[in-house]
Amino acid sequence: MATDFKSIPIIDVSPLVAKCEDPKMAEDPGVSQVVKQLDKACKEAGFFYVKGHGIPESLINDVKNITQKFFDLPYEEKIKIKLTPATGYRGYQRIGENITKGIPDMHEAIDCYKEIQEGMYGALGKTMEGCNQWPLNPPNFRALMEEYVNLCTDLSRKIMRGIALALGGSPFEFEGVRAGDAFWVLRIIGYPGLSGAKDQKKPENNIGWYCNNTEVDVFFLAYDNWEHMLCIISFFLYLFIYLFLWSKLCLCNFSGAHTDYGKEFLNF
Repeated sequence: MATDFKSIPIIDVSPLVAKCEDPKMAEDPGVSQVVKQLDKACKEAGFFYVKGHGIPESLINDVKNITQKFFDLPYEEKIKIKLTPATGYRGYQRIGENITKGIPDMHEAIDCYKEIQEGMYGALGKTMEGCNQWPLNPPNFRALMEEYVNLCTDLSRKIMRGIALALGGSPFEFEGVRAGDAFWVLRIIGYPGLSGAKDQKKPENNIGWYCNNTEVDVFFLAYDNWEHMLCIISFFLYLFIYLFLWSKLCLCNFSGAHTDYGKEFLNF
């Protein structure tokens, strides 16, 4: 259960990343310390930043810069990859198009998801079928983002091994048949400065209204200026599992779990 806290913990996951492929990783003192910090952060704060993640700073800067270039383009250029139901809800949303609790959000964004082939998850996955829409301008946008997604996905897998240990299981609890087919989400968000929103009526929900920068939102939050980037693509099923288990205050024995969107369920 989350408690009052004054700051979001910063966890150096480098020992976990270094030993993640070692079958005896649970016996490593450095890994044990990271596991304890993950356990404490999830129980007390519910969020955490990571450092020592191993994703090159140069790539993070490239992602930041190319994102800024995209959001600086004219609206007519950005709308070429407009988000629609026909695209599996992937693509660009203009400022104010996304609604939170009935109020337009003051940001623009590109939504990207794991690409789903037709029939991959049956009728239940039909809505999310499709491929991501990548802009041709700026050049190299797709290549950079796909590299970033791949590295973040791998990092998420490693962190989930630490979380599995924190729950008292083996490092591989959330892999294979049980939960190895994770679904990821990348929402690339641009918050306009005053100059970008001067012609629009100021909304009640004005988070980001005075921000003069563009950030990439990867489910968890990032520090300003990307000093400590939490490079995690959210594994929705993984997160559901560990948050549910923590709410039970124990690691229950799994007798079955699958990621096929409801075909099978966790049994405790």
